[in-house]
Amino acid sequence: MVTQVKPAAITVIQGAQVFDGTGAAPINTDVAICGDQIVHVGCCEHLQIAQVIAAHGLALAPGFIDVHTHDDLAVMRDKPMQSKLSQGVTSVIVGNCGISASPALANDEPLPDPINLLGDNHAFTYATFADYANAIAKAQPAVNVGALVGHTTLRWQAMDDLTQCATPEQMQQMRAQLNLALSQGALGFSTGLAYHNAQAASAAEVHYISQDLADYGAIYTTHLRTEFAGILDAMTEAFDLGKAAQVPVVISHLKCAGVDNWGRAPEIVAHLAHAQQHQQVSCDCYPYTASSSTLDLNQVTDDFDIFITWSTPHPEMAGQNLADIAHTWQLSLTESAKRLQPAGAVYHCMSDDDVSHILSQPTTMVGSDGLPCDPHPHPRLWGTFPRVLGHYVREKQCFGLSEAIYKMTGLAASQFNLAQRGKIAAGYFADLVLFNPETVNDSASYENPKQAATGIEQVWVNGQLSYQQAQGALQVGAGQLLTRSFTNPKNDSAAILPRSQASRSTQ
Repeated sequence: MVTQVKPAAITVIQGAQVFDGTGAAPINTDVAICGDQIVHVGCCEHLQIAQVIAAHGLALAPGFIDVHTHDDLAVMRDKPMQSKLSQGVTSVIVGNCGISASPALANDEPLPDPINLLGDNHAFTYATFADYANAIAKAQPAVNVGALVGHTTLRWQAMDDLTQCATPEQMQQMRAQLNLALSQGALGFSTGLAYHNAQAASAAEVHYISQDLADYGAIYTTHLRTEFAGILDAMTEAFDLGKAAQVPVVISHLKCAGVDNWGRAPEIVAHLAHAQQHQQVSCDCYPYTASSSTLDLNQVTDDFDIFITWSTPHPEMAGQNLADIAHTWQLSLTESAKRLQPAGAVYHCMSDDDVSHILSQPTTMVGSDGLPCDPHPHPRLWGTFPRVLGHYVREKQCFGLSEAIYKMTGLAASQFNLAQRGKIAAGYFADLVLFNPETVNDSASYENPKQAATGIEQVWVNGQLSYQQAQGALQVGAGQLLTRSFTNPKNDSAAILPRSQASRSTQ
């Protein structure tokens, strides 16, 4: 059925190879959009059309959903969001790895690691999730934003010493803050248990804070306690929480980290598959063999290259390998790393066989895990989604194009419960990407990471043309906050949503 609309408002993308986001084979057809919605898929000759976009020879897909980002503050300070739109990304999930911009108020003390990956002290001004939601609505971001609440952020607000396990009173405070955020529209809860300021958190602490997630239909995502030798036990810890809280679990950036761990992808995937027989579990993965985060002494090794992206005490050393810095200073790798901290690093710690195996699994989503504040970011910030389409689909043929698009769209929307997103169908929001499947590829490299991809022709966010390859991001500001609208039955308190967004909440 065609939605009744003003004829002059209809735009038709004509003759594209349409991938609907379900994993089904593509069909050559037309797609009509009006306002912020897709209004018809199929022959559009009966419609009174205002604009036709010839798309013969090109592929049309739902806008890509980046399920793992740290764009919490970037979506407000970076109006073009060229790094995302140029990849075909129309929606981002923020608040991953236990770090989120809200609920958080900063003082003059140095920000805890890794919260410092998001921005400076002055940027943390959102005492509640509602404050953050209102700021997003006011900013009119270039892409849609769905947000998780970070465990380390909650610890930072409730505790004086993050190297300790929380007291019962502190756990109660964190649980209350999480519940309030969920009632105000947050999508779920994330942890980053591998990081120094969350390592002391016991499983009991995380379980206590998570007890009410199911009441909101929320999700639990986790940067595992370790991605090295003990990864299976760390995965089991995550699965146990999901079963106890009765919520879906997403393992963030699943990988085999460290040379001694290479080749274990089949074992890790089998462990994931076993859990999937009993509960809802999935993972995300980025298509690179290097990770990126703050400089962690536990990951300092001479087994692989470690590239320093920034350093607060020694900014002049950014852009060099840690081994070269150690040679210059005539210090060990560990002593050099200590001298550089706080700092950021890219760790070339994975094998491509493992990455390919994990990325190929049916329930693996795609997440960039890019760090927009990094002065020399990992290329995944700009290249993740085109790299999957170009390198892993077209060149390596790890899986087909329909499956790749499903991972980036329909699967992601389903896992994060994003209503009317991730699919090309009448009544869905018109988040769309038009690309050339023969030429799409990443251009970003470790040497020159801030490079727009090739082959991404046009991108629409909520029906607004927001990117054209020849012009770049158009700064339309058509993004919306993707929030939850239902309430907690335990306290029957109404969700606090920006008025303009209340009709567009996720279900």
